[in-house]
Amino acid sequence: MAVNRITKRWLLNSFGIILFILIAIVIVSSFAIRTYFYNSVQQEINSRSNVISTLLENASIDSSSDFSTEVRSIVEDFEYKNIMELMAISPEGKVIITSSGFAPSDELYMPDFNLAMESSDSYGYYRGVINSENVLAVTVLSSIASDEIAAMRYVVSLELVDAQIVIYIAVITLICVGILLFVITTSSYFINSIVRPVGKVGETARKIAQGDFNVRLKKQNDDEIGDLCVAINDMAEELSQSEKMKNDFISSVSHELRTPLTAIKGWAETLSTDMAPDPGLTQKGMHVIISETERLSQMVEELLDFSRIQSGRFKMVMAKLDIIAELSDAVLMFTERIKRENMSLLYDEPDYIVMVEGDRNRLRQVFVNIIDNAIKYSNAGDSITITVRRAPGKVVIAVADTGCGISEQDLPKVKSKFYKANSTRRGSGIGLAVADEIIAQHGGTLELDSEESVGTTVTITIPTVDSL
Repeated sequence: MAVNRITKRWLLNSFGIILFILIAIVIVSSFAIRTYFYNSVQQEINSRSNVISTLLENASIDSSSDFSTEVRSIVEDFEYKNIMELMAISPEGKVIITSSGFAPSDELYMPDFNLAMESSDSYGYYRGVINSENVLAVTVLSSIASDEIAAMRYVVSLELVDAQIVIYIAVITLICVGILLFVITTSSYFINSIVRPVGKVGETARKIAQGDFNVRLKKQNDDEIGDLCVAINDMAEELSQSEKMKNDFISSVSHELRTPLTAIKGWAETLSTDMAPDPGLTQKGMHVIISETERLSQMVEELLDFSRIQSGRFKMVMAKLDIIAELSDAVLMFTERIKRENMSLLYDEPDYIVMVEGDRNRLRQVFVNIIDNAIKYSNAGDSITITVRRAPGKVVIAVADTGCGISEQDLPKVKSKFYKANSTRRGSGIGLAVADEIIAQHGGTLELDSEESVGTTVTITIPTVDSL
């Protein structure tokens, strides 16, 4: 369908215009050639008539010779009688003598003679068919007062001239047809070089739309079509990666949801079937249920936040607050957990206040997420270091760990939605994307610096109130 539409548009536009121009060239050239040849014949007749008129004048002046005999001699000895016929016309409009030697019929059609008699310049011209032959006839009235000769008439057959005109027109027509064929050939190649790749692009795009992200286009030319092929391939690669990340995300979230639900269900069944529950066992079971419930709640809240970000409904409740206090509260939440997992925490709470314009709950959510990630991606014996640094117009908070780190190829993608660099550690893979959006809406930045097997540093920069 695309091929037909483009070809049809070319036929109606470019090809139609070229065809119209070539037809116009043939028509104009035909008219010009015909006019040129006919005018050339007419000029030649005029030239010969001037010579004959001069000879007649000389004969009329020469008293030693008979005028009638001289006229007959001039007509019969006409130099160009092989290409044109010369006739002497009497005042009554009768042909007296011809250069061919044949006496014409009395009913000879001579419209040019009548035109010459009516003309002010003594010339009469006729181009048309006489006795089934296309001719040019020119009558020139004689300037000599004579009762014998009134005019001289020149008749030329145009059959050879018309044949020559046809040859020239045929040559021009063949040239135009050759040009047209050349245009069709080159344009067909050019159209095919566009239409076929475009059709291939359309076919590939339809496959991608149907979920086949492995299909690729081959770049054959270094032009706009080639750039389009590269763009389609890049799009397919991005969609393939997004699809993979989405599937990994669904698998990860399903696993993350199943683990606490299994724990909650197991302890609930244990406690409900124990007729004489042990207080210690009951307390342990309730602790697991509450802990896993909080974990589920946190995961659901992350998913809701991500959904709000995607739909543009992620709102902030901004107010002036001390960001150091929010950070310290988040650190305090993880102090005991860090000890239980045999990790060390290095954090010297600053003794000054840093005021920012922000959402208290959202900023605390960011700190909780970053510290939680540092714990999840670290092992027993690793350390977590949290520092705060003031800079002109901003505050810089860094959370560094000595955990497993992030590979060089994964580092640029860790803030992308659904992306999870390490599938062996728990988490949904969207917490960092949510944190990055929260910091961005506070006018700040969230940057990661990591080296695999060395550790990761997350640096948060937020403008202070003084700079707002």
